Amino acid sequence: MDQKEGRAGERMGPARPFAAAAVFALLAATPKPSAAEGAARPVAVGVKLVQDAGAAVLTFDLSRPVDARAHTLASPDRIVVDLPEVGFQLDPGVAQPDAASAPALIKAFRFGLLAPGKSRIVIDLSRRACPVGVTTKPIVASAEPSRLTIDVKPCDDAAFAASAAATPDAPAASPGGAMGSAAPVIVLDPGHGGIDGGAHGVGGAMEKTLAFAFCVELKRQLEATGRYKVLMTRDGDQYVDLDSRVDFARDADAALFVSIHADTLSDVAGVSGSTVYTVADRASDAEAARIAAHENAADRDPTKAKAAEDDPGVADILFDLKRRETRAYSHLFSRTLVEDLRDATRLNHNPERSAGFVVLKAPEFPSVLIELGYLSNAQDVAALESPEWRTRTAAAMTKAIDAFFAGSGATEDAAGTPGVAFGADHAAPTR
Repeated sequence: MDQKEGRAGERMGPARPFAAAAVFALLAATPKPSAAEGAARPVAVGVKLVQDAGAAVLTFDLSRPVDARAHTLASPDRIVVDLPEVGFQLDPGVAQPDAASAPALIKAFRFGLLAPGKSRIVIDLSRRACPVGVTTKPIVASAEPSRLTIDVKPCDDAAFAASAAATPDAPAASPGGAMGSAAPVIVLDPGHGGIDGGAHGVGGAMEKTLAFAFCVELKRQLEATGRYKVLMTRDGDQYVDLDSRVDFARDADAALFVSIHADTLSDVAGVSGSTVYTVADRASDAEAARIAAHENAADRDPTKAKAAEDDPGVADILFDLKRRETRAYSHLFSRTLVEDLRDATRLNHNPERSAGFVVLKAPEFPSVLIELGYLSNAQDVAALESPEWRTRTAAAMTKAIDAFFAGSGATEDAAGTPGVAFGADHAAPTR
């Protein structure tokens, strides 16, 4: 939704900027934390973007002042603003400049929790620009409610590089990317398919069939929340090579990639339970290494695999920063997911592991691979074939995904919407 306030170049998200009186009224109605919760974190209750080709001003109305600092990052070009933990009580969408209007500096922006006690605003740029001012001033003199103002202007390559060097160790983004319809794109990846049946187990259980059935249920529950756009790497019993699965998620501008599998052991029928994997250059243990080798054994397009190995960007420091940051978000989601799954299903004795899975190596979006259970274990097979188990376990995963995009331990912020806002300038892929 594109809201205009009567003069060219002014854009904002679905919530209009608040006048001072409205800010005070909303803050007064906001539930206060108990004494045990300590000092209240600042709350953002309004956002406004005004821009044209020559400048942009992004403002957030806050319950109290914050200290903020900004720097640039390249590939893609963006501005990152770090600040203390803020409760973003805002709609998750942000309007985009009209295609017919003058080129704007800011394509999209997003915000959310970076780590306990830290929040981040990420501004995606249409061309190189620098933060020329980041200030917080009272909305009304001698009052706590304040306005965080981020001034952005075009700059040359040297100035952009100097700004990037100002904070070389800062990670680069919040979970998610720019998405159509202002909704995070979640890509579900049912393992195997077509001629590749994956693992086979007790009673003729087949990995490709069970993984697909579970993804269908998870997709149904995620879509029922109205918060996400959900895509699947296959929509039936088709073969899709590993690199094409990653390409599909990249083309969709995925905010999260969830690959679903089921393992088997020919000699240890007693091993059971679900396991959540993240990517790592070195496997966390021998079992994780075995699983990764098994899942990576699926065919790959040799030209794509060779291109990835030869890509000089792999050695580039900016690529490494993006990869490290994305992996950090993957680990954050993995921990949340494991905790929510505890109440829904049996977990493996070591439920959080990592290894070098091909489908998890993309640096653009957080990703996890979930082994739902062991097809060599009769109890696990019975669970995976049960519609009741699928419904319960998918609900636990949906809860974890809600918490991840809310940017905190709760599934929703006080405004009732996820606490991360995204731009909307990418279409879904065609396949």
